[in-house]
Amino acid sequence: MSIIAGSYERFIWGFKLKPTKHDPDTHTLTLSPLFSYPSHLSSITTVACSGPAAASGGSDDTIHLYDLPSASSLGSLLDHNHTASITALSFYTPSSLSFPRNLISAAADGSVAIFDTDPFVLLKSFRPHKKAVNDLSIHPSGKLALAVYRDECFAMLNLVRGKRSFCCRLGHEASLVKFDPSGERFFMVVNSKVGVHQSEDAKLLLELDNGSRKPILCASPGDSGTLFTAGEDRAITAWDTNSGKLAYAIQDAHPARIKGVVTLTRNDSESASEDPYLVASASSDGIIRVWDMRMAAKENAKPLAETNTKSRLTCLAGSALKSMRRPQNGNQKAQQLEEGANSA
Repeated sequence: MSIIAGSYERFIWGFKLKPTKHDPDTHTLTLSPLFSYPSHLSSITTVACSGPAAASGGSDDTIHLYDLPSASSLGSLLDHNHTASITALSFYTPSSLSFPRNLISAAADGSVAIFDTDPFVLLKSFRPHKKAVNDLSIHPSGKLALAVYRDECFAMLNLVRGKRSFCCRLGHEASLVKFDPSGERFFMVVNSKVGVHQSEDAKLLLELDNGSRKPILCASPGDSGTLFTAGEDRAITAWDTNSGKLAYAIQDAHPARIKGVVTLTRNDSESASEDPYLVASASSDGIIRVWDMRMAAKENAKPLAETNTKSRLTCLAGSALKSMRRPQNGNQKAQQLEEGANSA
């Protein structure tokens, strides 16, 4: 497993997560450095990681690529038509593959670019909306994406045709949007609350609210309806999105605001429920930690691994151990979602 993080100081940080050498039989892990150098001309705003591939986007309007197994840079993507800060990056990896098929990027000028990854070439570039993209999430089918914008708009994008299928004004600015692994639901973050929506018609099913007024800054869906959130309250919270209840939380997980959280392992079946459920987190004071979330219910939960980059981290991504199962009815759900938008 690999983890990458970007910083305000232009540095990209890469780590490999592996068992501690001197005590391999315990559950302690080590974040072994892969690379760290100033890859951008200004602050890094977003990172993405899938299998051996990683990417970073910055306020210098550029996208840089990395090969994690060789810990090397693959250079930058120059042909993307973005003329503003890169605000979102996301790889699309089919469930049967270990290498991503596409990279999707979005920027503060409202533009979206779709790249092939073998080799990295631009397939489509379009501007579905004129305002800045806050976040973007790809449906498990790879055919659709959801985007939320700085001007309180929400849009569905047809990635096959390279155009906008649907757009509406929410009445409030959403900072994050994430599909769950099945694609049947998506999560939308507004300040300190999370809306759980049905993908087919965007119907609000329930709202997650722990009573805090401190904004959520990052979120990562897990399996079985779990959603991890973190932010200004310095806690990592696990939500049961089926019931709408708070499942458990690690309070004071970091000494500063948490800027990134990512699910690193997912269970494939009930028989694997005893496997560690690893979640990584990064805070604005430069600390990256890896947790076994089964230990969250215990007082004074301790991380399995920790490193201090001594920089102001802005974003975090990791390569998850994905199940080889295909999402059930993924293409059918995507088609229903697309048909619903076209009839709206």
